[in-house]
Amino acid sequence: MQLDEQSPDFHRARYFALKAQAKAKADAPPPALDRPGATQETVLRRETVPGGWYWTGHVNRGETLRILNTTGAASVALLLWNAKDTSERYNAGDTVKLQWTARLSTGRVLFSDMGRVLASIVADSHGRHDAIAGGSTPASNQRRYGDASLRNTRDNFRLCASKYGLGRPDVPPCISFFADVTTDASGRLAWNEAAPVPGDFVDLRIEMDVIAAISNCPHPLDPTPVYTPPPIDLLVLPSPAVAADDLCRTFGEEAARGFENTDAYLSALGEI
Repeated sequence: MQLDEQSPDFHRARYFALKAQAKAKADAPPPALDRPGATQETVLRRETVPGGWYWTGHVNRGETLRILNTTGAASVALLLWNAKDTSERYNAGDTVKLQWTARLSTGRVLFSDMGRVLASIVADSHGRHDAIAGGSTPASNQRRYGDASLRNTRDNFRLCASKYGLGRPDVPPCISFFADVTTDASGRLAWNEAAPVPGDFVDLRIEMDVIAAISNCPHPLDPTPVYTPPPIDLLVLPSPAVAADDLCRTFGEEAARGFENTDAYLSALGEI
C-alpha cells in the first residue's frame, strides 16, 4: 500500500527507515588507516598547541585540517565558524540529530546551524569522539583537580572568539576528538578507557572557508587525576580532489542535502 506523502503514517515510516539506514552505517567499522607519523605530504602550515592552550586561525575550502595526537594522551576540542559570516557556526545538536548518531567518524560531516556542511571527516584512525558533553570549564576543573584557575576549554574558546570580535553568545557547544564518551547503565555520560595511541589523527576536509578554534585541555569526564595535558600538532594540508562517489557526500540523505545547501551557498558567492 502506498501511503499519502502528507500523512502521519508516511512520515513515521520514513523516520524509521532513515533511522535503520543510519544505524546500519553507524555499526559498520570505519576504514582501517595507517597513522601518518612523519608525513611526506605537502604541509601548508604546522602548529603545535601546548597542553592547556589554544590555537585559532583561518582554514580555507580546499584544505584539510589534520589533528594529530602525537602522544596518544590528549583530547582536543574544536569549534568552527563560517569565515565570511560568523553568525553561522558549528552546531553539535544538528550534527548528531541529522546523522542519527553521536558516533562521528570517517564519512560523517560537521553541520552548521544553517544546515550546511562546514567540514567532513575524511580520515579517522581512532573513531571515538564526543559530540555531547562539551568542553571543560572552571567548575569542572574545580571538581576534577580542585583548582578552578587551571586553563579550560570554555575560556579558551571565548578568547579565540574575541580575536574576531565575537563574544560569549558566539561560542556554541564543541566537539571533542579522542574522547571516548558513552552512556552507562543509568543513562549518564561516562568515560571509556579506549585511549588513543601516539600518532592517532583526524582529517577534516574543509567545505567552506572557516575560522577554526582548537582547545587542548583535558575533557571534563577524563578521570586522570592530575592536570598534565600534552601538546598536540595541527597540520593544514591541501585536500585531494573530491570524487563523484565521495564517502562523505554520499553517506546518507541528510549529508547529501547538507552538501546541496553548501553548494548553493558557495555558488551564490561565485566560489563554485
